[in-house]
Order: sequence, then C-alpha cells, then structure tokens
Amino acid sequence: MNNKTALIIGATSDIGRAIARELASNGHTMQLAARNLEQLKWEAGDLRVRTGMKVTSYNCDLLDEDFGHSLLDTLDSLPDIAVCVVGLLGNQSESERNSIAAEMVMRTNYIGPALLMGLLAARFEQRGSGMLVGVSSVAGDRGRAANYVYGSAKAGFNAFLSGLRNRLANTGIHVMTVKPGFVSTRMTDGIKLPVYLTATPEEVAVAITAAIHKRRNVVYVRRIWRLIMFAIRILPEWLFKRMKL
Repeated sequence: MNNKTALIIGATSDIGRAIARELASNGHTMQLAARNLEQLKWEAGDLRVRTGMKVTSYNCDLLDEDFGHSLLDTLDSLPDIAVCVVGLLGNQSESERNSIAAEMVMRTNYIGPALLMGLLAARFEQRGSGMLVGVSSVAGDRGRAANYVYGSAKAGFNAFLSGLRNRLANTGIHVMTVKPGFVSTRMTDGIKLPVYLTATPEEVAVAITAAIHKRRNVVYVRRIWRLIMFAIRILPEWLFKRMKL
C-alpha cells in the first residue's frame, strides 16, 4: 500500500477530481485544495467513500493576496506530491478588449500557480524530497492568434517549471510539466474539439499517475501532441503569420 500524501490544488475541476480519484485509488492519502469550499467538502466526502483513503480539504484561492502561506501553514502535513491543476481558459476576444479579463487569465494560469510552486519547492528543499507537478498546456509552446493571452500565461508557467526543474535537479526534488492538449471538461464545454486529439479527464489522470512513478520531466498526454507542437514551433515566422492558427 502506498503511504504517500498527495496535494491537489484545483481539486474541484474535472481534471483535478480525476487525478485525486486516480491517486487515492493507488493508495495515496489525499489533500484537496480549491476555492469553492462547499463543493470541495462534497468532493472530499465522495473520495473517502470511493477509496477508503484519508482525505482532508483546504481553502485555496490563487487570486488571494496571501494564498500560498495561508494554504501551506494549514496543511496537516507537508505532502510528498503536489499537483497544481488550476487554470482559466478565458475568452481571447474579451482579453484583447479588457485588460482586467486578460489579467485574470494571466494570474490564474501563471502568476498564482508559479508562486505556489515556488513556495512548495522551498519547503520541499528544507525536507530534501518531494515532487511538484504543474498541469500546463500545449498552448504555451507557441503564441497563436486564437488564444495568445491564455497561451502566453501557459508559456510563462512552462518556463517557470523548466527553470525550477533545472535548479532542483540535484536536490531530491522532481518537477514535472504536463501538457494535456484538448481535454473534454466544463472549461471546454461548447467548443467543438477533434475526437482523435481530445483526452478525457480520466485519461489525463492515468497519464499523470504513470508519469509520477516514472519521474518524467515533460508529459504530453497524447503523444501526437508532441509531434503537432514540434511542427508548429519550427514553422518559419513568415509562414506562421499567414496561417492564423
């Protein structure tokens, strides 16, 4: 039986819920964090019934000024694994017109998650062990006209995780970046997604759990996304501008 503790930040999201269920089913003690306390308590109770594992819940809103210390100081124990799956797709057109909307996308996808990962890394360093998992996006691999505000925030998070992974490489702390590609969730509800490129939250959860055991660095949930994004990255700028992806 696995006796490690896993913290899920963004546990009421579709992907966060699926990851929590998968890790708990694999014997992890669970710590769930989110900003919707009513829903979070329901999720925690449901997870206990489903898996029989110990589950605790914590309030965490990454938009609050002192969210990081408030969360970490209230945890019953420092987790072995921390997974941040907080995200906000936003609306590109609205973000172009409204700086407040753009800032919300940037804070939710980059600033908040990066600051929290940094605080967790510092505490993991003091202990000398731990794994940090940041759920990012393929949208951060290259800025595209269709979602460059969201993509820029994910690009920032990708770079932060990459640098953190490099800094902590010889400390016993592992940092993983996850790029799911399209996922069928409430966040993408109403968007027509290609079936062969679209994963389920459960598929993402299984991929992350397997990658944790293998201590992977960068994970594309469906391997085809690695090829797609490689092709997009190497396009010359003059051609890329014409394509309006």
